[in-house]
Amino acid sequence: MPSQLVLDNFRVNKLPHIWCPGCGHGILMRAITVAIDELGLDKDKVCIVSGIGCSSRAAGYMDFSTLHTTHGRAIAFATGLKMANPELHVIVITGDGDCSAIGGNHLIHACRRNIDITTVVFNNNIYGMTGGQFSPTTPQLDKGTTAPYGNIDKPFDICQLAKGAGATYVARSTAYHAKQMINYVKKGIQHKGFALVEGISSCPTYYGRKNRKGSAVDMIMNLKDTYVDIKVKDKMTPEQLEGKLFMGEFHESVEPEYTQLYQEIIDRFK
Repeated sequence: MPSQLVLDNFRVNKLPHIWCPGCGHGILMRAITVAIDELGLDKDKVCIVSGIGCSSRAAGYMDFSTLHTTHGRAIAFATGLKMANPELHVIVITGDGDCSAIGGNHLIHACRRNIDITTVVFNNNIYGMTGGQFSPTTPQLDKGTTAPYGNIDKPFDICQLAKGAGATYVARSTAYHAKQMINYVKKGIQHKGFALVEGISSCPTYYGRKNRKGSAVDMIMNLKDTYVDIKVKDKMTPEQLEGKLFMGEFHESVEPEYTQLYQEIIDRFK
């Protein structure tokens, strides 16, 4: 019997999902629905927008107003939606390839505008749906189907990219740290301005097999062992920091929001 959370927030007739066993995306999708549920948002005022990729399948399972759009264009569609209906809670679900490669310009300009959209990036370090190609977040020397001898590109840090482009709330968690992910999504939704929350996921089918990362359980446990909160970074020794990556809240500021500025222009000429 599905839980009340599932009955209230998912299209039960579309379940179970089609993600591979061990994929972290289901955990991240649930984190978003728990955040919405705990905030008590009016479902009619929530719109989920996704692009193309494994992450973007989430919009089809979630029982809100949803748009499953074109590759890399989720943030562009979401911008139009927010401009037309500023009262909506617009949440973008996108992947590392979807938002930082073909959708990279849309990402940086949404950050620059500080439009009130919450973007949740499911980052599994690979193009999973289209065949295991390396993405802009694939670590150097790791392999993909389009980098059989190792990727030589320097990867993006999506959080630092968003912060540098002007996003006013930036945070990262992982599929292992689910409760933390829920809290960051809640804060992103409540934040007035562009919020980016990166969720580090796992892809045992393509990324894991290509790079001999072990089983799906091994990959999830690796998130536990590898990621530490940025708050404790300065308390750790160089030896303790070796091989570690960081999660937490990287930036939060209060700045004028785009749709409000636009409304001020309209009001000026009424």
